[in-house]
Amino acid sequence: MTLSKILSILKLDNPDLLEQQGVEKIVVVNERDIWIQKIDTTLQKWCQGDCVLGEHWFVHRFNPQYPLTSDSNDVAESETDLVESDVKGFVVVTQTCDIVRSCADRPFIEVVPLVEVNEQRLSEIQRSRRPQFAYVPGVAKFNLVADLDRVMTLEKAVITEWEREPGCRNDQEIRAFGQALTRKRARFAFPDDFNDFAKKLQNRLRDKHDKSNSEGEALRALREIRVRAEPSWNSSEIRLIFWFIRDEEQNQFEGIGWDQFLKQWLKLIPESGRFQTVEGSIVALEDMTAKEYIESDLLDLDHLSS
Repeated sequence: MTLSKILSILKLDNPDLLEQQGVEKIVVVNERDIWIQKIDTTLQKWCQGDCVLGEHWFVHRFNPQYPLTSDSNDVAESETDLVESDVKGFVVVTQTCDIVRSCADRPFIEVVPLVEVNEQRLSEIQRSRRPQFAYVPGVAKFNLVADLDRVMTLEKAVITEWEREPGCRNDQEIRAFGQALTRKRARFAFPDDFNDFAKKLQNRLRDKHDKSNSEGEALRALREIRVRAEPSWNSSEIRLIFWFIRDEEQNQFEGIGWDQFLKQWLKLIPESGRFQTVEGSIVALEDMTAKEYIESDLLDLDHLSS
């Protein structure tokens, strides 16, 4: 067969005619396509909240003139502006729908480090009291939580070498983890005069929360503390409503009921300045309407400590 005959066949819509003419078909395999498919297949098993445990390194950039952490201070004289910190593992915070998209189109993934905390802090984080952190049920037995202050971007191929440790085991845990990520980025900025107004209450809740007495037990039994400003935080006269949302069915703490604790707490926030009326209720989550919940703002221990 002449070269011109072969070239004319190659131009045809049906290249299989080459075989019919006795020409050997050559299949060209793109090596990149092979390993992209391999990466994509591996990523199908990963979800937001999944972890890797063991010795790993978190990398961040710093200013060598003003190192702010002990790790950056250790290398500040090394003519570098990147520092690696030893961490106990990572948790993936990229949304699952983006994790499983092909790495050819979406090559990056975000992770945050796992840090070890004590039992008391672990309980606070589980109850959404520390927005800097997120509770990860799959590694909670090791007292590990996600440190949301530090985020690192990786190419997806990196995690294909990791041994996946499931972080969330059911829909409820998946939803709670996603809410923790949202809460970190969507915390309400309370007005300065409210912070001054509520300072005594804030100090009380912070100081008593960890105590091994009836009030500390009651505070730890709260799911959330929320506050609503009517008609708005920008108004010249405001009605404040505090919602102390309980998470437990327990109604008595060493003989002291919720109503008594509520009276004590409200005494610490008497009417003052713009805040003309102050009310409060101890409720279960199901006692609140959806409107009441979404029109109120979350108080947390990170805020109370500020």
